[in-house]
Amino acid sequence: MIDLMVYRAQGETVRAGGDLYALRATEAHLPTTYPPFAALLFTPLTLLDTASMRTVATAGNLALLVAFVALSLRLAGHARVECVWWVSAAAVWCEPVWTTLRYGQINLLLAVLALWDLSRRPGHRWAGVGIGIAAAIKLTPALFAVFLLVTGVVAHTRRGSGGPWLRHAGGAAAAFTGATLLAAAVLPHDSWRFWTRMVFAAGRVGLVENTANQSLRGVLARLLHTTEPGAPWVAAAALAGTAGLAAAVAAELRGERAWATVACAVTALLVSPVSWSHHWVWCVPMVLVLAAVNRTAALCAAVVFCAYALWWVPHGPGRFELHQNGLELTLSALYVGTGFAFLALAGVRLWRTYRSV
Repeated sequence: MIDLMVYRAQGETVRAGGDLYALRATEAHLPTTYPPFAALLFTPLTLLDTASMRTVATAGNLALLVAFVALSLRLAGHARVECVWWVSAAAVWCEPVWTTLRYGQINLLLAVLALWDLSRRPGHRWAGVGIGIAAAIKLTPALFAVFLLVTGVVAHTRRGSGGPWLRHAGGAAAAFTGATLLAAAVLPHDSWRFWTRMVFAAGRVGLVENTANQSLRGVLARLLHTTEPGAPWVAAAALAGTAGLAAAVAAELRGERAWATVACAVTALLVSPVSWSHHWVWCVPMVLVLAAVNRTAALCAAVVFCAYALWWVPHGPGRFELHQNGLELTLSALYVGTGFAFLALAGVRLWRTYRSV
């Protein structure tokens, strides 16, 4: 549970008044990469001994998994409550969820916050709070707020009213700003360093070509046998981000909230500089959404995320990923390929709906 140990070290640094972004924790000398607000939330971990902390974190992640599955089933339109337990029991064994448990990661917490926010009725007074808090902990969920904002603008342009989406995006911005200002008040030095310097230092997170990096940038680094894909990645990320966000907005405007939510989550994972394999816990609602319309596609996606195939290739110290052959490149790009396939299927579905109107 190496990431959990890093979180605890961050909490200890906050309590000791140390330099959060000079921290190097565990034998792997891992740095702090999250915004300062996350470190504030990690301070209670310092009150537990290591064994108790690991037990509580595992139990908490399992409870969050059940909540995530329940929210995903609701989003996908599956009403049977007993399905929650069966799906949760199966989901434990998929690689992103299992790795989240193994590392003591917070991916399920962030996903639950975002999905809880997006699965409530429009106009709820707390709309946006979940997304805003999740983005204050880790920046990637902020794309959900962008998705809501763009949807609201497009709806206003076409229909003359984009109020619910614009209010939702505004709520997310307010929650994010409030959490960030709270962190700045408690940790002014660390906040200044993060928002003026560390937020741009993507290399602090880890080696971009690492097989665990299941983002578009990681795939291109392995494909081009380089530690920095540079301009090709920027161009590809811009295209993928635009296409993915367009698909999410179009699905939302047609009342397909489930497809819109998963499309936005997948887009965020694709365009992020680093998306570790355990970040792909969004495979759970992806499979459930697919199962409602195409069981073959759902089965294929489930196999990809349960096969652990990305770990079949040479990896570890020695930067083996820079010398992969064709088969190894394919195996270490399966999550990204599945993400693009989902977006393509969403696009085809939207096009058929448009043609039938």
